[in-house]
Amino acid sequence: MHVFISLSLLSLFLSLCNSQRNTTFQVGVILDANSTNGRIGNTSLLSALSDFYSSHANYSTRIVLHPRDSGGRVTGAATSAINLLKDVQVDAIIGPQTSTQAYFVIGLGNAANVPVVSFSATTPTYYPKDSYFVQTAINDGAQVDAIAAIIKYFKWSQVVLIYEDSDYGIGITPYLSNAFQQVNARVSYRSVIPISATDDFILQELYKMKTMQTRVFVVHTTSGLASRIFLKAKEAEMMSEGYVWIVTTGLMNLFYSLDSNIVESMQGVLGVRPLVPDINPEMNLYGLWAYDTLWALAMAVEKIGFRESSYLQNTSVSNSSYMFITGKSQTGPQLLAAMNETNFTGLSGKFHLVNGKLESSSFQILNINGKKLREVGIWTPLLQNSSQTNANATGLSGEKLEIIIWPGESRNVPKGWEVPVSGKKLRVGIPAVAGFPEYIKVETDPKTNSTKISGLYIDLFDSVMAALPYAVRYEYVPFVNSDGSSAGNYDDLSREVQNGSFDAAVGDITITEMRSEYVDFTLPIEDGGVTITQNVFNEDNNGAGIFLEPLEGKLWLTAIALFIFTGLSLWILEHRFNEAFRGPPSEHVGLIVYIPFMSLVFANREKIVSNLARLVLVVWVFVVLILTSTYTANLSSILTVPKPVNATITVAMLVENKDNVGCREGSFIIQYLIGLGFDDSKIIRYRTSDEFDNALSNGSIKALLSRTSYTNLFLSKYCNKYARVDTTYDTEGIAFLFPKGSPLVADVSRAIVKLTDDQKLTEIRGRWIKESTCKDTSEDHSTQISLKSFAILFGVTGGITGICLVLLLASYLYNNRDFIRRVISNSGTTTWSKVRAISKHFDQRDPKAFRSKEDGENQDRCCSSTVVSVTSDQETASDNGDLSPNSDHITAAAHQPRYCPDICNINKNSISKILPPGTSIVCMPTSYSTSESIQVMEDHWISPFGFQFQSLCKQTEVQCGIASGSHNSKSTT
Repeated sequence: MHVFISLSLLSLFLSLCNSQRNTTFQVGVILDANSTNGRIGNTSLLSALSDFYSSHANYSTRIVLHPRDSGGRVTGAATSAINLLKDVQVDAIIGPQTSTQAYFVIGLGNAANVPVVSFSATTPTYYPKDSYFVQTAINDGAQVDAIAAIIKYFKWSQVVLIYEDSDYGIGITPYLSNAFQQVNARVSYRSVIPISATDDFILQELYKMKTMQTRVFVVHTTSGLASRIFLKAKEAEMMSEGYVWIVTTGLMNLFYSLDSNIVESMQGVLGVRPLVPDINPEMNLYGLWAYDTLWALAMAVEKIGFRESSYLQNTSVSNSSYMFITGKSQTGPQLLAAMNETNFTGLSGKFHLVNGKLESSSFQILNINGKKLREVGIWTPLLQNSSQTNANATGLSGEKLEIIIWPGESRNVPKGWEVPVSGKKLRVGIPAVAGFPEYIKVETDPKTNSTKISGLYIDLFDSVMAALPYAVRYEYVPFVNSDGSSAGNYDDLSREVQNGSFDAAVGDITITEMRSEYVDFTLPIEDGGVTITQNVFNEDNNGAGIFLEPLEGKLWLTAIALFIFTGLSLWILEHRFNEAFRGPPSEHVGLIVYIPFMSLVFANREKIVSNLARLVLVVWVFVVLILTSTYTANLSSILTVPKPVNATITVAMLVENKDNVGCREGSFIIQYLIGLGFDDSKIIRYRTSDEFDNALSNGSIKALLSRTSYTNLFLSKYCNKYARVDTTYDTEGIAFLFPKGSPLVADVSRAIVKLTDDQKLTEIRGRWIKESTCKDTSEDHSTQISLKSFAILFGVTGGITGICLVLLLASYLYNNRDFIRRVISNSGTTTWSKVRAISKHFDQRDPKAFRSKEDGENQDRCCSSTVVSVTSDQETASDNGDLSPNSDHITAAAHQPRYCPDICNINKNSISKILPPGTSIVCMPTSYSTSESIQVMEDHWISPFGFQFQSLCKQTEVQCGIASGSHNSKSTT
């Protein structure tokens, strides 16, 4: 109370000192003198008033404060406001202290056109734009994003919200809920505690929350109630490791004014507080805001400069609440406008009003450690707004926090939830649907009445739960009636999880849109999809054209073309050198077909003499060997292995033909089929795979529609009888099921991903389900061999054959270039005649090849020859120049046992000396007639120096003579 007296005396003293030369403005102050915030606020206002006019002594205006004590009551605040407005006729009111008191005072201020300026009422309540309320404290709604950033940073999915039952507590809850929703966190429980709650009530509420799974608590209460909550939380052992406590700005602002035992109970608590310039951290933020509020009001007063002396009479007020207000301030509107335009940097930072509210600033993330607050991070609205496109951004500076000391002095980040401390095991519901024991099998021992549960999904769930970073106790509970029969289908089981009868459900439960509305699914453990299964029909392998099936049509045509090309090439390569390839044209055609065909069975008797032809034949035999082997193997496969006919059944066909279809009892597919147009009577329910087999075999159903996993299991047993047709309907897959909002969903999903990456789930699945070896008949698996398989081999074969033909043609052109040149240079014939002449010449025998053969046969007869010999005397005469062209010294020599080539080589030099240029020597068989000799001379013209003797001396009896004169008039001697 002495603070209020001091403040009044100071204001009175300043007003008396300056009454002669300054304009004074009357400002009321409504605070709770007995509260911490009230005392700090009064002290800050007193200090601000003195400091401001000490540093602004030249100002022509002065503020006179009129403090009033509200007593912490709404009625006290309202009474004080009426007194200030009616009796003092103040120009502005600073206060009141709480949001509840402010609601009434603001109404009075609006009626009298008097600005109501509060530095401690922080409730984010909406006020009209024409309201006279000015909030010089940061709105509580500004801190919710900073708190949500903490939740997002640690990836907590559920939060318990604790707040007091007052305007202060309730006002922020919609903003908190919305902020948590933005970061995918859910408020799992709201604990509303009355201000007057007893300690027993608080303790009972804490024990209730302790039995829940969520371990993240956000507290928004006044300091008095918060102190009691944390003392009782420590008593309930809820300030230990694994718990998370986050408090709002209101409590953090008053931290250094709390008693030591309360601070001790709050160890490890996180909190947020507006970021202020570097000043004493123990300074109360409300005191800073009060200080800056008076400075802002003093600046606004100076802007006006002149104060109207009285209120105008108010005749429009009819509400009984304002019956004591008799006028409207003439200064209030101007003062409100000047206040909203005031900008400066005060003790709390930048002072700037936006729509009558102090602009939001950054927030400190503080950790209570010992007797001090330790900053572990800073949250900035600008960072949050600039990172909205990044789903993982939090708005925290550097996107990280320093190491936090959590409750229980732990440095390990709490996961945000725990299995309830009651020790109750999680009840995991199991569908008791018979038929596929590989997936779920429930066995009951009639003697002991014990239940044994096994199957693929049981092993998968056990492995996933074992992979969690913490232990979870659970037990399997079959979803059955008292008599052991199934208690319902999968939808019914899902409803039981929603109702709390089960904490989870495991089995072949498909993710559907309807179920996801009231339960949460983990990530899929198996792919989904609905498939059609029908009987297998095989093609008839006894057709007349079955021998054509191994090779496709293009390969047949290409092989035939290569067959003809190879035969033609062999004839071209051999017919000039091989007597077997000579004959009339009809024999030529036969050889072209005969030679390649006989190579198929390696029965070719015609001797190949050309090396090029031998190369072509070797390559062709290699191709034939591969082609025939492939053809034989594929034909054997076609004749022995039945080929299924491609299925053409579709759902539309089944509906149109009104066929019966099979479906598993209790499956969601039943409703799906009804939605597609199936009559319920056409959907036959079965339970076991044997029932499916019997129904398909006897024709009771046209097709079976089942989930892909069932289809795979069914086909692994009946692979040869049935085939999968098509996937007609995709689903999200099979997953584990938990109550809506369960924190286990995220952790179990992460464990599923980890085990999937490690191939653990695949190994487990392989132990229970055998892979089907059936071929998928939904695609055409052709057994024909395509041309592509032989493309390279055929290309190489054709290339080698073509190269051989080119080499033969090049050899022919070179060896017969003189003849071809004479034919081409003959201008008296047509082009076609020239082509015929060359073709006819090409078709003739190769003389060298045929003579080589005759030489081989007559080689023994070559040793007895009659040759021309030149005596030594003749050689001497030749040296002396005595021999003439008509010399008679050339005589026939006696028979000499020499080979013809040696004889010609011996006489070559002597003959070249005794014969004049222009004279040629020719040797010819003695058995030839004169006309034949002439013909030989025509075909084998000898050079003047006898360089071609060797090619003509390979005869049994040879006569040599001199050929003189022109080419067309040769004679022999």
